Amino acid sequence: MKTLVMKFGGTSVGSAEAIAQSAEIVKAAKNDWLAVAVIVSAMSGVTDLLLKGAHTAAAGDGQTFRAIARDLRAKHEAAFHGLVGAIRVGAVHESPLQDRILPCLAEFESLCHAVNILGEGSPRALDAISSLGERMSIHLMAARLQALGLAAEAVEAGELILTDDVFGSANPQMNETKARCESRLREKMHRGEVPVITGFIGATASGAVTTLGRGGSDYSAGILGAALGADEVWIWTDVNGVMTADPRVAADARTLPRLSFREISELAYYGAKVLHPKTIRPVVERGIDLWIKNTFNPAHPGTLIVPDNGHTQGAIKAVTAIKSQSLITIEGRGMLGVPGVAARTFGAVARAGVSVPLISQASSEQSICFSVPSPSHAKVVAVLQEEFRPELARTDIDSVSSMDNTVIVTVVGAGMRSTPGIAGRIFSALGNRNVNVIAIAQGSSECSISLVVDAAQADEAVKAIHQLIVNEQ
Repeated sequence: MKTLVMKFGGTSVGSAEAIAQSAEIVKAAKNDWLAVAVIVSAMSGVTDLLLKGAHTAAAGDGQTFRAIARDLRAKHEAAFHGLVGAIRVGAVHESPLQDRILPCLAEFESLCHAVNILGEGSPRALDAISSLGERMSIHLMAARLQALGLAAEAVEAGELILTDDVFGSANPQMNETKARCESRLREKMHRGEVPVITGFIGATASGAVTTLGRGGSDYSAGILGAALGADEVWIWTDVNGVMTADPRVAADARTLPRLSFREISELAYYGAKVLHPKTIRPVVERGIDLWIKNTFNPAHPGTLIVPDNGHTQGAIKAVTAIKSQSLITIEGRGMLGVPGVAARTFGAVARAGVSVPLISQASSEQSICFSVPSPSHAKVVAVLQEEFRPELARTDIDSVSSMDNTVIVTVVGAGMRSTPGIAGRIFSALGNRNVNVIAIAQGSSECSISLVVDAAQADEAVKAIHQLIVNEQ
C-alpha cells in the first residue's frame, strides 16, 4: 500500500491560518497517496509555556501556571473556532474542544499543582506536562481535516510508540511499535482514514507518557515512517528545505536540492534547526525517501535526503553554527604520556550529564580541550577539578579552565573527502576576514570540519565560508 507520512512542525500548526494551510496540504496529498498519516507538533511556543509553568511551580510559584493555563485556553479556543468556523462542510461541532482540549489544560493545572506542593518536578512529571501541547494540537488538525471532508482521527502516540523509561529522551522499541501501528492504523488507513498523531511522545509498557527529546516530532515521523513501511516521509517546516547557511546570517543562502544522510546528520547535530538529528536513522535503515519542505511555500520542491553512495556534487555543501558554547581546557606538562587522562576526563563529564559536541587534543598530549553548552560550563569545571584534585595539587595538571562565549562553526560536505586543499581554502577565507580559530576538529570520515571561534566573530566566519560555497556553485 503506497504510504506517505507527513510531519508538521510548531510553526506549521502555530495558528488557525497555519493549521488551515497544513490541512490543505494533507488534502492535496490524499489525492495522490492511498495511505497518509499525519504527525503534528504542539502549536509554536506552547511546549515552552508548559515547561515554564512546571518549573515555576517547582520553585514555589503557585500562580504562574494558572495564568499560563488561561492563556493556552484562549489560544486553543481561538484556533479551534477559527478553523471550524471557516468551513461549513460536515457536522463539525465543539466536542473536541470540550472533551479533549480543555481536559488537557485541566490536567496541566493539576500536575503543576502537584509539582508545586512537592517542590520538584521529576523527569516523569515533566514528560507528562510537556506532552500536553501535542495532545491538544492533534484535535485542532483533525477537526480541520474533518471540516474539509476527510475521515481524520486524532491518535495519541502513546498507543503506538512503545519506549523505554528514560524520561525526557526515551528510546523507541521498534518491533512492538511496528506491531502496534499495524494493528491500530493499517486497516483504517487502507479505508482512506487519516490518523493525526502526536509527535514528540510515546509511552512505556506500563502506559506512562514519555517524550523523545525536544524537537522529537521529527523523530516521531522517522519512527512511524519505518513502522508503517512508508514509501516517503515529508517534514514540513517554515523554510524551503535545508539551506547552505542560516539566511539571517548569509543573505545569499540558498536551498540545497539534495543532501546525503551523512551530510544532513552532521548538519542536524551541529546546529541546523531543520531536522532532529535522530530522525535519520530509522528512515535510512529502511531506504525511505525523506523530504524537507516548506508549509508556506508548498510549490517549492524542498530538499531530498538521499542515501550515502560515495558520489556527491560539490565539496562544501553548507555551513552551520552552534552558539552558546564554552571551551573547556585541561593542560599540564605532567599529562605527557600518562594513560587514562582522556578517559577520566570524559567519564567525569558523562557523570555530570553533559554532552560534548567537539574534542581537540594536542599531539604532545599536554592539553585536551572540548566544547560544552555554556550553561553547563561551571558544573563541568567543578567535576573536573574534583576528578583531578591530586594532579592539580602536584601540578601534573596546571589548570582546568573555561573560555566562554564561543561558537562551533561546522563546514559540511561529503565531497570534501576527495577534494584536496579544502581545509586550506577554509582557513585562508577566515584569515582574509581576520577571524581567529581557537580550536579545530575533523572526523575521520572527512565529511565535516568544525572550528571554534569567538562568538563575536561567528557570523563573519559563517559568511566567509559560505562565500566559498557560492563561488563553487
